[in-house]
This record gives sequence, structure tokens and C-alpha cells, in this order.
Amino acid sequence: MSIGDFVQDLLNPDLAFLPKALLVAVMSSVVCGVIGCHVVLRGMAFIGDAVAHAVFPGLAVAFVLQGSLVLGGAVAGVVTAVLVAVFSQNRRLKEDSIIGVFFVAAFALGIVVISTAPGYAGSLQQFLFGSITGIPDEDVYVVAVAGAVLLLVAFLLHKELVAVSLDREMARSAGLPVFWLDLVLYVLVTIAIVISVQTIGNILVLALLITPAAAARLLTDRLGVMMLLAPVIGGGSALVGLYLSWSLDLPAGGTIVLVATAVFLLAWFLAPRHGLLARRRLHSSARTPEDEARRDTDLPGPAEERTPVGSRA
Repeated sequence: MSIGDFVQDLLNPDLAFLPKALLVAVMSSVVCGVIGCHVVLRGMAFIGDAVAHAVFPGLAVAFVLQGSLVLGGAVAGVVTAVLVAVFSQNRRLKEDSIIGVFFVAAFALGIVVISTAPGYAGSLQQFLFGSITGIPDEDVYVVAVAGAVLLLVAFLLHKELVAVSLDREMARSAGLPVFWLDLVLYVLVTIAIVISVQTIGNILVLALLITPAAAARLLTDRLGVMMLLAPVIGGGSALVGLYLSWSLDLPAGGTIVLVATAVFLLAWFLAPRHGLLARRRLHSSARTPEDEARRDTDLPGPAEERTPVGSRA
């Protein structure tokens, strides 16, 4: 399918679900790209995976009660995130241990709840792998409003969140409320994941949060540029991924993730300063002429105090 045909399908009134799916996919990917930068800076990819599990009981309860999936997932994720933030203040246990306990328990609770619904196997598959073409109209508005609020909060607290991400103890000594900033970040991650679950599913949602931000981290040393690149990569991956999935009849969520992963791999190899090829060129240019001569003549290094080649009789 050509790009022109895809555009025609987007404008086709009989395919009203397609532009809606594209809009939700791009919006959620952009939001995850911004929030994911803070997750990558902190090295806390595990929290994203854990939150994806934590929202599951809320989704299950909302499905059983025929309520809003976004609202149900947000409530469950926020409650679990608050519990983790509170229990993590006990330094006897590390934060990852607390996360492992609560978020896995939340996922188990979700499985128990959804198993009470008739025909739950199909619903479970929808939660795990996403159903981008079945998003109701009201959820589009919820994603738009929630995404706008998340971006606004991330912008207003940008300096504080970055300070905690780079050096927690320094931020604490500077008088920043580290606990509350941790809690805010957990809530931001939770809501970003909730609005993305329908796009890509509970299993793959971590990719929207981490992969664009990780690719942007490879491409630049400037935090501001990273914050701009990550949502561009995420939104672009959603656009290209949905086009490919529609053209080739592939699962939308998996295709979006594969496109984002391809961008990450390109950045890994071709990034101007931190890519594999750039690092190899830098390593080669750092060799001195003496190193090259020593390698070519198979001579030992100066530590063995050999007589230089030019001074031999």
C-alpha cells in the first residue's frame, strides 16, 4: 500500500477508527517519549515494567464493571505507586525489592479479577497486546487531556525532576522534596503507561517509555535536545508503525515497537558521538604514530625498554 492510499483510508468515513487509532498512538507515544527521558536518566526502566503490571487490576475492574479503562488503570497504578513510595522510605529494603513485591501482587490481583468475567480469555489478550482499532471515542479525549496535563507537569517540574535524577543526595541537601518528586514521577509514569496500554498492550508498553528516550540519549549530550528528540522518535515510530501494520496486515503494537527498536539500533551504530562507528573512529584517531609503528613492526611497548628502531646499529 502506498502512502497516498494510506492517507485516503485515513480520510475514508467508513474507516473512522483508523484516524482515531493514529491520533491515540501518536499522542501516547509523544507523552511516553517525554516521561521516558526521566526514566532513562534515573536508570529505572524496571519501574516502567512494574507500573505496567500495576495498572492491570484497575483495567480488569473497569472491564468487569464496564467502566473507563483509562480511569481504572490510572487509579490502580497511582495507588500502587504511592504504596511503593511510602514503603521505600524504610532503608532496610531497597526500592527494587518493594517494587517487585507490590507490582507483581497487583498483576496477580488483576488476573484474579478478570478471570471472574465471562469469556475473559479474549479480554486478557486485548489487555496484554492492545486493541488500537477498538478505542472508544471518550478514551480519545481522556488520552488527549491526560497527555496534556502530563506534559505540563513535566515542563513545570523539569529542573527539579532532573536534579533528583542526576544526584538524589545533592538534591536533598539543596532542600528539594525528594520524596514528593519521586511520587510525582511515579504518578507521571503510571498515567503515561495507562494511556498507552490500549495502543500497544500491557506487555509491550515499556518499549514506548524506554526505547525512544534511549535512542535520543545516544544521539545527543544535551538534555533539552534529548527531551525534544524522544517524543519525535516516539511519535514517528507510531506513525510509521501504524502505516506498516495497516499496509502489511500486521499487529499494530508489535510493529510500532519494532520501528522504534530499529531507530534505536540505527542510533547505536550511527550516533555522531556515542555510536559504535564514531567510537571506533575516535579510538583509531587516538593512536599515536609510535603506536602504529609498534603495531606494524610487532615490537613490544616502552615498558619493556627496547631500543628504538631508529637507533639500532
